[in-house]
Amino acid sequence: MAKSKSRFAQYLTPAQEDELRQIARDIVAPGKGILAADESVGTMGKRLESINLPNTEDNRRKYRELLFTADNSISNNISGVILFDETFRQSTADGKPFVKVLQEKNIIPGIKVDKGVVPLAGSLNECTTQGLDGLAERCAEYKKGGCGFAKWRCVLKISEFTPSYQAMLENANVLARYASICQQNGLVPIVEPEVLPDGDHDLETAQRVTEQVLAFTYKALADHNIFLEGTLLKPNMVTAGQGCTKKYTSEDIARATVTALNRTVPAAVTGITFLSGGQSEEDATINLNAINQFAGRKPWPLTFSYGRALQASVLKAWAGTDSGFKAGQEELLKRARANGAAAVGQYQGGGDGAATGESLFVANHAY
Repeated sequence: MAKSKSRFAQYLTPAQEDELRQIARDIVAPGKGILAADESVGTMGKRLESINLPNTEDNRRKYRELLFTADNSISNNISGVILFDETFRQSTADGKPFVKVLQEKNIIPGIKVDKGVVPLAGSLNECTTQGLDGLAERCAEYKKGGCGFAKWRCVLKISEFTPSYQAMLENANVLARYASICQQNGLVPIVEPEVLPDGDHDLETAQRVTEQVLAFTYKALADHNIFLEGTLLKPNMVTAGQGCTKKYTSEDIARATVTALNRTVPAAVTGITFLSGGQSEEDATINLNAINQFAGRKPWPLTFSYGRALQASVLKAWAGTDSGFKAGQEELLKRARANGAAAVGQYQGGGDGAATGESLFVANHAY
């Protein structure tokens, strides 16, 4: 009688698994996190508009050059940078590709690979994320071009009737398909199911919904045979809605966040890199610090993948001028150091900057 084949497909070789695991571990090394510089052309335009700068390709390039050519000490706290496709292809004014600039600083280049959120038909103003078509080819190009990881963002909204079963199931499945395609092409997938802070819901509601969304997500990742040790999670911190009148402490947020993660995220996941979700720069750092100081069980490194919360003061200090270039870089180094300390629960406060306490909330935030 012929021996039957295993019913479990082995779609990654041991060598592929080892590479993915190592990249993921390097990204969440102690005291290090991710700079999310993957704003789309439109979103970058809004950032530049805030400092009265036209949204031209060269202005976008200049700003990214400011970020990526900061002092080499930035690699003490920034392990990876998420790029947008345009930025992946750009170079410094003297012709050095940005990917190479980062690699020489021992920073891993990453890439946003989704094509943005689109309405989910049959739902109450919910959405899904597009971009699976042609993703394998894009991932192969990005890997060949020097990227080590990728990011895909899905968005869930809290209201009286949402997120719906349909939205949670669909977004979990699209994240799992994306993760599978990334891993087959040598990129560590950052899985980002963001529960938006829009609304007036309390902290307890945010926690329950976050748990639901993460449970759907990890069920889908299991169904798609994702190698969890070669992945990172980019979730929202559990915070009350922006319109909630009850105020919560950073310790309340830490307790709710760590509890939600413990109930839903497998210990095999290599690390968790929080998004800042419209928090001010200082709040994002204080809350990350509180999460790391919380006494509960934390089987994964808990660090940051911040965009606005690493860049608001940078933009203000730069102001689009040559004379502000260095000042902008100093603000980036300051925020990176603060969040690096928070990632190991050692932030002492005092990370004042040009926009440290300003709210960075954007309603229905899209890229």
